[in-house]
Amino acid sequence: MRQYKVGFAILFLMISAPLICSCRVTDSHGGSAAADGGLELVRPSEDGSHFICAESGARFVAWGFNYDHDDSGRLLEDYWDEEWSTVAEDFREMKTLGANVVRIHLQTAKFMKGPEQPDGAALEQLTRLVKLAEEAGLYLDITGLGCYHKKDVPKWYDAMDEGKRWDVQALFWESVAKRCAKSDAVFCYDLMNEPILPGANKKETDWLAGEFAGKHFVQRITLDLAGRTRKQVAKVWVDKLAAAIRKHDDRHMITVGVIPWVHTFPKARPLFYSKEVAENLDFVSVHFYPKRGEVDKALTALSAYDIGKPLIVEEMFPLHCSTQELGVFIDGSQEITEGWIGFYWGKTIDEYTAADTDLAGALTISWLKYFGEKTPEIPGF
Repeated sequence: MRQYKVGFAILFLMISAPLICSCRVTDSHGGSAAADGGLELVRPSEDGSHFICAESGARFVAWGFNYDHDDSGRLLEDYWDEEWSTVAEDFREMKTLGANVVRIHLQTAKFMKGPEQPDGAALEQLTRLVKLAEEAGLYLDITGLGCYHKKDVPKWYDAMDEGKRWDVQALFWESVAKRCAKSDAVFCYDLMNEPILPGANKKETDWLAGEFAGKHFVQRITLDLAGRTRKQVAKVWVDKLAAAIRKHDDRHMITVGVIPWVHTFPKARPLFYSKEVAENLDFVSVHFYPKRGEVDKALTALSAYDIGKPLIVEEMFPLHCSTQELGVFIDGSQEITEGWIGFYWGKTIDEYTAADTDLAGALTISWLKYFGEKTPEIPGF
């Protein structure tokens, strides 16, 4: 975990921003538009090897961006009320660059006023965002339960025990799913960004893991295993949140974006994507930042997550390697991977100026150029 997040903290400091298909009318390798001209629902294929557009049966490959903040580092919910035109413009820009999926990150504190009180205004704005995605021809990877700004986490939420906290999380997802169930622009629900569990003999005191550049990207789902195995806890948590979503939405896919511990510890094995835990997860989402000169190592680690469900690299960026090496990683993973999602921070290549051509600016420009040039090679474009 540390090798990923420390690195991103460094990038955050450099660019003052945090971490963070359409099923279109194309050839036989890509999706096609639904009969009404809108987006088709995306589902796993029957054999679990890839994604398909539900109506046409065409293959779908995800190619997109994480988008949760503006250029100054504000999270999406910090500005989407007053500066909606910026959000709309960014969606158009991402579409122009060639994206078909946009991953957004929703904060628990912004969507829950109290333990039993979802925030209606936030849900209305989410509904508005879904409509924007429909109009732009983009799918949404809706990642929830974020606590990226610790200062915004309500004291009542922080003080809860495991059971009550999970109840709040379930209500969050029930409320979101109720709003989003009918839209084919929803690609998936990602239960939480990089959930973790404590060690077998260790009791934690903080729900959030370490701070990186003022952000908390990693969150614990329990503070104490209390004699249970990690798989037992992970399964109950996933099943509870999946059941909450399924109360209102049995159409859209469910996943959880994870740190690939196999990449860090070669003897590690997938937890959330183990046979015991992954039953109610429709596809695999992992976050990879290959190191310079170690692309083969990253590809070997990625193969551990090829479990018979579609696989997406839900986060990637040339942080520890060159853009060229990231491209080698993408090319080398195509046999088992059905999508790749990078990052977009609200500025196109043309909007970068001479003042932005420091290391971070150069990295981002290089990445965006690669993304646009690579788009025609992705099935569906």
